[in-house]
Amino acid sequence: QVQLVESGGGLVQPGGSLRLSCVASGSIFTINAMGWYRQAPGKQRELVAAITRVGTTTYADSVKGRFTVSRDNAKNTVNLQMNSLKPEGTAVYYCNAGVIAGNGPYRSLEVWGQGTLVTVSS
Repeated sequence: QVQLVESGGGLVQPGGSLRLSCVASGSIFTINAMGWYRQAPGKQRELVAAITRVGTTTYADSVKGRFTVSRDNAKNTVNLQMNSLKPEGTAVYYCNAGVIAGNGPYRSLEVWGQGTLVTVSS
């Protein structure tokens, strides 16, 4: 079993910054892509940022230049530094990972965290 646990959400004023962290634990052989999604009230879940094992990154157009995704492969962690936050950034942020799990035979899993709420408001 593999779990993702997020931390770092909270209330921030427009223009402020927050840093989200996510750690994976369990029977992990390796982790491929890791990323962050968000779901605002009444909207579909959307990709915010993703990063491959070798560090290639992808960002939603709405966050380019303001958000930075990073990971530590040795610690099975992924972070999201969010700067210049806007009210439309209010959402539940979910960590996601593509995991190869087990000690043999191996299983390919897509794992989600429980989500952390980010509220951008004055």
